[in-house]
Amino acid sequence: MIFINPKTDFAFKKIFGSEQNPEILISFLNSLLYGGHPRITELKIINPYLAPKIQGIKDTFLDVKAKLTDETTVIIEMQVLNLSGFEKRILYNATKAYSIQLQPGEDYTLLNPVIALTLTDFEMFEDLPQVISNFVLKEKNLLTDYPINDLELVFVELPKFTKELEELETLADKWIYFIKCARGLETIPETMAQVPEIRKAFEVANQANLTREELDSLEQREMYIHDQRNAIKLALRQGIEQGIQLGREQGIQVGREQGIQESKVEMARKMLGVVDEDTISQITGLSLEEVRRLR
Repeated sequence: MIFINPKTDFAFKKIFGSEQNPEILISFLNSLLYGGHPRITELKIINPYLAPKIQGIKDTFLDVKAKLTDETTVIIEMQVLNLSGFEKRILYNATKAYSIQLQPGEDYTLLNPVIALTLTDFEMFEDLPQVISNFVLKEKNLLTDYPINDLELVFVELPKFTKELEELETLADKWIYFIKCARGLETIPETMAQVPEIRKAFEVANQANLTREELDSLEQREMYIHDQRNAIKLALRQGIEQGIQLGREQGIQVGREQGIQESKVEMARKMLGVVDEDTISQITGLSLEEVRRLR
């Protein structure tokens, strides 16, 4: 068997955003949000998966959103590329989902909690050793909870998860392993097949069950991610080489800071037209204004 890569936005949404298989998302959320306890027994997927209509468009596949029985909204997102402003976008989406619940004139007591669950294929918090991090509102000095904890940000950093198949213990371990490693498996591991919801997720992820349209869309999404990563690597290498060459041509010993700055500028020039301005700014360290001036 060949399994699609759950880390792509298309595959992630197909597996976890299916109205036909809500038990997959229920088990997934219980494992990551509630320590494997069956706190969630049913939910409603707000924006269910639909077969792709527009090929190659970044926003064809939106986040998975679900409404729990206690009216809590959960936003689930898989992010592969670390783009500039990503942390703010997560916070913005969570607060927006919280604020749009009310119509003009409605009472604030009608507001229900929002949880933003984000899985990243890169490290976001270098100072934190754990794979799963939870952030809520607290008093700055005493770290006591805000009276109403209606906003929660949960992050799962896949690179920090290093357990092998034989080391999996918890339900969360098995789901994170599925997300990270399913693409490289040829069969469903016995220890994971014992969980009905994970076995079902593998069945949905079986490439043989996809339509031609879905396969084409999956291929385009994987190519997009691959091209973005390669563009960043190429721009980085060429930018550094160009910065060194500029110093040689000018017949001067380029100072360290000047050399670094010239390398950043040349790197940014190579990336123009290949990746977006926010990404260029984040990779090079140049401000958005400096990047725009290069155009």
